[in-house]
Amino acid sequence: MHYRMIALGAAILFTCGQGVGLSVERNKVLIANTVDGTKQPSYVLLPDTFDPSGSPVPLLVSLHSWSGDLEQRNEPLETLANARGWICLLPNFRGRNDHPEACGSEIAQQDILDAVEWVKANYPVDRRRIYLTGSSGGGHMTMMMVGRHPNVWAAASAWVGISDLAAWYQKHSAKDDGYGQMMRKVCGGKPGDSDAIDQQYRQRSPLTYLHQAVGVPLDIAAGVHDGYTGSVPVRHSLEAFNAIAKADGSTAITEDEIEQISRPDGRLDLPHASDQVADASFGREIYLRRHAKHARVTIFEGGHEGIAGASIAWLEQHAKQD
Repeated sequence: MHYRMIALGAAILFTCGQGVGLSVERNKVLIANTVDGTKQPSYVLLPDTFDPSGSPVPLLVSLHSWSGDLEQRNEPLETLANARGWICLLPNFRGRNDHPEACGSEIAQQDILDAVEWVKANYPVDRRRIYLTGSSGGGHMTMMMVGRHPNVWAAASAWVGISDLAAWYQKHSAKDDGYGQMMRKVCGGKPGDSDAIDQQYRQRSPLTYLHQAVGVPLDIAAGVHDGYTGSVPVRHSLEAFNAIAKADGSTAITEDEIEQISRPDGRLDLPHASDQVADASFGREIYLRRHAKHARVTIFEGGHEGIAGASIAWLEQHAKQD
């Protein structure tokens, strides 16, 4: 692919033309992290209708998965954002979660915050509508960013995300399928090795912070078969929701219900009316749906996956109040 390099503000921008199967202009930028001073890459995707002198438009921040980096594509999501005239930001936030600077670290969080600020400074962004989404490791980081930096986001959508790293380590350590090795590299060892290592697992887990996200419209979703056909049990999404529900005084999902929906057949013995809703944006059967004041959780027919249409449908409902 041919790159054209341009100076733009405090960053270097590489115009790399159109994405595969998309007409969206993809600009690769290097943005200085305000903590360690390193130049970190992101893609900025400008919609077909983009007018630099036009009215401000929403910004969608899309986060890559656990083993991915900013080169990872989510073309269904990008296509839907493009159709709405949204700018997309794809930050790297230190790439694969196999080293201490990645995996929810303070410095990785800062990469995302600095990238958002850079886009706001260089493009007409509607600051009432800055959205965040990601799946799997991107769902993990979406929940981290909402818990640690709730004031940034108008709404967020987290799919099949890891909420408790120590619990996730226990699932993967026995077969040591690679995820356990990656977490040991990130945290310096396995849970229980030392107080300092245990602290690393806590500091990088969204459950530690989600009580601070009570004012953010956060949609959490997981396929009912994940944890069996995929790598992240649905308990991670349900406990993430419960952390918010307990903090804002809403009704939490009971442990019995978590155990029931976590079975291989994934059904509630006594579903609530909200669990039996139909949602066209998902296009799947729903087995559990609960609401807190601003948050929602859905367990749907599926596996370790995100549904772009449902993510966009949630996000576009929300805007910050002036």
